[in-house]
Amino acid sequence: MIYGINTLYEAIKSKRKIYKIYLNKKNKKNNKIKKIIKYSKKNNISLNEIINLNFKKIEKKNHQGVFAIIDHIQLLKIENIIPMIYNSGKIPLLIILDSITDVRNFGSIVRTSACTGVDAIIITTKNSVTINSDSIKTSSGGIFKIPICKEKNIIKIIRYLKSFGIQVIAVTEKTDNICYKFNYKNPTAFILGSEQKGISKKYLSLCNNTVKLPLIKNSLTSLNVSVACGAILYETIRQRLIES
Repeated sequence: MIYGINTLYEAIKSKRKIYKIYLNKKNKKNNKIKKIIKYSKKNNISLNEIINLNFKKIEKKNHQGVFAIIDHIQLLKIENIIPMIYNSGKIPLLIILDSITDVRNFGSIVRTSACTGVDAIIITTKNSVTINSDSIKTSSGGIFKIPICKEKNIIKIIRYLKSFGIQVIAVTEKTDNICYKFNYKNPTAFILGSEQKGISKKYLSLCNNTVKLPLIKNSLTSLNVSVACGAILYETIRQRLIES
């Protein structure tokens, strides 16, 4: 189940398989709702126009008067994606999330990654966020635009990425290396950890480098992980687009 106008609209744009759509009749004047209705009729999708959407599962959600039943989100293997990235002529840009369990942080990271051209997000099989209606909603549909890979052995994945010439960089406050001093024009994978535990030491030991975002003296000691992710991704985009 997915809910929210933008989320459903992005699902449609990404040609996601949609089985049923439910919407509030009062919302029919919204331009995106009009496109959703037109799409459902064109593709013979079951459309249910009802007055009240206060179903128990979504009554406390910001559903904006619309939800739908879609095909499941397919989780991929990174080994199948890396060759495709290189064959397309792109410079790989990846995100590895170590024990990120907060839905809002995950959704924000996915949304920013989709906006900055990240090729894939790698999550762990244990201590990781669940891909469900809430994580889809918080990504504003970004999850439909970027492959999500769920991997059991992150150590193996780090070594695999490095074997393909991808530099693996940990974004952590536990380093003296300021992030702006490094080159991200080359194939790069960033690792980010949870705000509680940070990045596992066993992963840190395998990274090519560790970097941190500078903080003003006497400020807080760390950034929200989704904010840190956005900052490092836009520094990467700045280097690749402006300095290239």
